Amino acid sequence: MARPITLFTGQWADLPFEEVCRLASEWGYDGLEIACWGDHFEVDKAVSDDSYVERKLETLAKYNLKVWAISNHLVGQAVCDHPIDQRHQGILPARIWGDGEAEGVRQRAAEEIKDTARAARKLGVDVVVGFTGSSIWHTLAMFPPVPPEMIEDGYRDFAERWNPILDVFDEVGVKFAHEVHPSEIAYDYWTTKRALEAIGNRPAFGLNWDPSHFVWQELDPVNFIFDFADRIYHVDCKDAKVRTGDGRRGRLASHLPWADMRRGWDFVSTGHGDVPWEDCFRALNGIGYNGPISIEWEDAGMDRLLGAPEALQFVRRLAFDAPAAAFDAAFSSSS
Repeated sequence: MARPITLFTGQWADLPFEEVCRLASEWGYDGLEIACWGDHFEVDKAVSDDSYVERKLETLAKYNLKVWAISNHLVGQAVCDHPIDQRHQGILPARIWGDGEAEGVRQRAAEEIKDTARAARKLGVDVVVGFTGSSIWHTLAMFPPVPPEMIEDGYRDFAERWNPILDVFDEVGVKFAHEVHPSEIAYDYWTTKRALEAIGNRPAFGLNWDPSHFVWQELDPVNFIFDFADRIYHVDCKDAKVRTGDGRRGRLASHLPWADMRRGWDFVSTGHGDVPWEDCFRALNGIGYNGPISIEWEDAGMDRLLGAPEALQFVRRLAFDAPAAAFDAAFSSSS
């Protein structure tokens, strides 16, 4: 059976949940990766009201859609972040922001992520996708010089804040799939290894494989799949295009807005960028990944009502089922 292809609803949260269901169904998606913002999935209501979850499932069934994962990137970002500032106020529910006092925001965010695991279980899914935040991302520029112990403190802070959260994930039988992404504790290959080591490589914490931020960092998304094969808990398809080379456009994007052609890289509709998709899907077949393929459509230069169905057709054509011997063959060729 072909792996289901879902639409991540995070970039559609300005629309009512039912409208997104209608669009996704008409385009031919198998289901949704539901974002925990807008009216798409409200964690506080889900944990306190059984009828809320039932209504969500009824709406999905009405449009012949299913759900395999929910995502809470926005609240997860606040668990470890430093500083906590107006950026967080702009993305967090008012009940999580509260008075804006930083440690209070972090603690309320942590409790919300625990509740997200509980809500996921009530919904019948076993993966929560999201961010972790980072207390040391702001040190990346390397000046003023960063003492090694400051970096170690950052990983220690991550473990202290996330291990109690992961205890709840273990209790309810749900896994967290961290999206490797700039501004997170794990944003590239080596920081992913260090983050996993910091929490003792516990199984509750895995990865959401999304190659878009790999390509502009000059990371290999294919070898990442092989190297973290046992940690790929979810897959997001988002593409990016690098536009450096003219001596003016840099990889750090110059604080320019999305779709500004002066940027050194940008998100583009899946299939229009630099991600080697065929090799990526072959690698996913190779490791035996059989979960959903979720399209995170994010292209500020294209009408999303055109881009989302186009991306679906592209992925459906390439995300072919693996032959029976693919797993062994892939590992023998990559070792």
